[in-house]
Amino acid sequence: MERRTDLALEVRESFPGDDVEVSGVILEEENYLDGRIRLTILSIKNEKGQEQMRKPIGNYITLELTEKGKYDDDDEREKTAQTIEMIIAQTIQKLAPKEGNVYLAAGLGNRFATPDALGPFVLDDVQVNRHIKEYFHDLMTGSRTLCAVAPGVMGQTGMESREILGGIIHEVKPCCLLVVDSLAAASVHRLCTTIQITDAGICPGAGIGNNRNAINEKELGIPVIAIGVPTVVDASTIVSECMENTLLKEGYTLEQIDLFQKSFAGEMIGQLFVTPKDIDEQIREIGKLVARGINAFIDA
Repeated sequence: MERRTDLALEVRESFPGDDVEVSGVILEEENYLDGRIRLTILSIKNEKGQEQMRKPIGNYITLELTEKGKYDDDDEREKTAQTIEMIIAQTIQKLAPKEGNVYLAAGLGNRFATPDALGPFVLDDVQVNRHIKEYFHDLMTGSRTLCAVAPGVMGQTGMESREILGGIIHEVKPCCLLVVDSLAAASVHRLCTTIQITDAGICPGAGIGNNRNAINEKELGIPVIAIGVPTVVDASTIVSECMENTLLKEGYTLEQIDLFQKSFAGEMIGQLFVTPKDIDEQIREIGKLVARGINAFIDA
């Protein structure tokens, strides 16, 4: 069964066999802090890769906090946070345009629905400086300027996020848009422990089947770097994964299991998505890490 996910890495993992080569797709992996942090760089190079991955051409960089990185020691936690901050800043630097120094950050999502509030939460900790640099340019350190907006959702504004951002971009004329949004994952283990950064833009709501207007360079006219964290997983995916593991142990083939799951999964579960019980704490914690990474990039 096809499992809903916004993570390009999970789409790549859905192909049978870890060593299967996907035409038009390049995959590289790095580890930090003795395996506490895993960095995966997935590049979709051409239309063949785009067709197989069902993702736009571009670079998808995934940063994962592994089981080894979960501990109670404050010093080790801070060391991990600093490393994540550095990786986010370096990744944005790698994907950002070489010309221009004014950046616009957009925190997508609904602040009043916690699993969808990553964008606004991140902006709470992002250090905007455009209004200060206009008057105290000589006193400001760093070469980059940042302004930010949380456009809300259509139910609150009556407008698509892309429409709002298009108007702001026309007025402010930033060299690049940094978009932060909540994502959907296919694995519960990646909820609030994984960060995806891509230069391919984003289609808000795609992971939960609520597609809105795409936010990318083609539509807005400037480079778009999307930063996302998975906060929900499709309930049918959880059921499917548990059943698959059990039935495989009983000797059933993948084809038999898939046929069995297709016969009832959608009817019994429908459009139900699951989020961690402590999502309030988790989303704010990882949101602060994303904000620290953005701030480090702007201050560099």
